[in-house]
Amino acid sequence: MSFEVLTMGRVGVDVYPLQTGVGLADVTSFGKYLGGSPTNVAVAAARHGRSAAVITKTGRDPFGDFVRKALESYGVDSRFVGTSDIAPTPVTFCEIFPPDDFPLYFYRLPKAPDLDLRPDETDLDAVRQAKIFWITGTGLSEEPSRSATLAALAHRAKSGTTVFDLDWRPMFWQDTAEARAYYAEALRHTTVAVGNLDECEVATGEREPYAAAKALLGAGVELAVVKQGPKGVLAMDRDGGVCETPPVPVDVVNGLGAGDAFGGALCHGLLSGWDTARAVSFANAAGALVAGRLACSDAMPTEAEVDNKLREVSSAV
Repeated sequence: MSFEVLTMGRVGVDVYPLQTGVGLADVTSFGKYLGGSPTNVAVAAARHGRSAAVITKTGRDPFGDFVRKALESYGVDSRFVGTSDIAPTPVTFCEIFPPDDFPLYFYRLPKAPDLDLRPDETDLDAVRQAKIFWITGTGLSEEPSRSATLAALAHRAKSGTTVFDLDWRPMFWQDTAEARAYYAEALRHTTVAVGNLDECEVATGEREPYAAAKALLGAGVELAVVKQGPKGVLAMDRDGGVCETPPVPVDVVNGLGAGDAFGGALCHGLLSGWDTARAVSFANAAGALVAGRLACSDAMPTEAEVDNKLREVSSAV
């Protein structure tokens, strides 16, 4: 079976406080959710009706069982979810201080199972056949995941759409220079790059949005998507096309899942053959919807919900 969306990389369990505006020391109750950026992108794509799967690993523990059950419940195929004995399935805690402060605490030491992905264990045929293959910067941060990710990219050889979510997490890297070198290698094999200004600066050395987009195109991609927070989204393609999408108004509850919702919705738009402006506008609205909800995976919207949001925004203009 070939998948419409196949993602690779981080997975875990998000443990989010059910009280907002309170530090972890004072939180009294939590919710448990499926987590990990590429995993959530697959969930978001499945919510839009796309066949999706994720290449990752969990620990040999009950949280690993939870990951598989959760994926299947969301309609994401778990056949490529392996098991590693190097560590338990990671958990991630956050604090929620709306509208723009959401500290994350990753429990992934000394090394997370999803960084134990190995080249000889990767189904390269599945990677090659997927309509969209999605990788992240975190997958490049350590071996053997780095080699597995680069091998998958090389084997795919830009067949279909290959997306690099720049996904800069400084706590997972020794230094920025090391990250930039591996990002450059990955960009040579990808057709779409997606990142915020911090991530674009790590990948290219450029922080100004237009300069960053041009640098990403120069590095080998065909479409650069630069997320600018309250200034919206800039998208630029190799043919000279440029679109700027304004932000979607939202009362932020938890901003942590917005980027993953954006990613899954962008995949849906690309698979639907929409032009860049429509695909990015749709993705932007999906991200806003999730920013207005507590969870990440549980909060991923359907196409109808995103369309309704776009109509609301249009009617308010």
